[in-house]
Amino acid sequence: MCVEDDPSGKQKHQQVPSTGTLLVDTSRRDQVGEFRGVAGPYWSLRPVCGGREWEADPANVRAPSPMERLRAEIARCNARSEGRIL
Repeated sequence: MCVEDDPSGKQKHQQVPSTGTLLVDTSRRDQVGEFRGVAGPYWSLRPVCGGREWEADPANVRAPSPMERLRAEIARCNARSEGRIL
């Protein structure tokens, strides 16, 4: 579990998501990635269509909107149909 500062000055705990959960990294221009695990104080995310994982600060990660989720799932399906990912 990670801890982040609340604007009220209190600390709150952020729940670690399940592997494969789609998340948005706001520090990378709202890039959507799959949660892969915890790496020290950071969360490892992987691009939806495959590629190199990156580490994100949990304070900069949020759940995707329905539209972001749909776009990511369509991009993954297209990549699979083109043979780019399995």
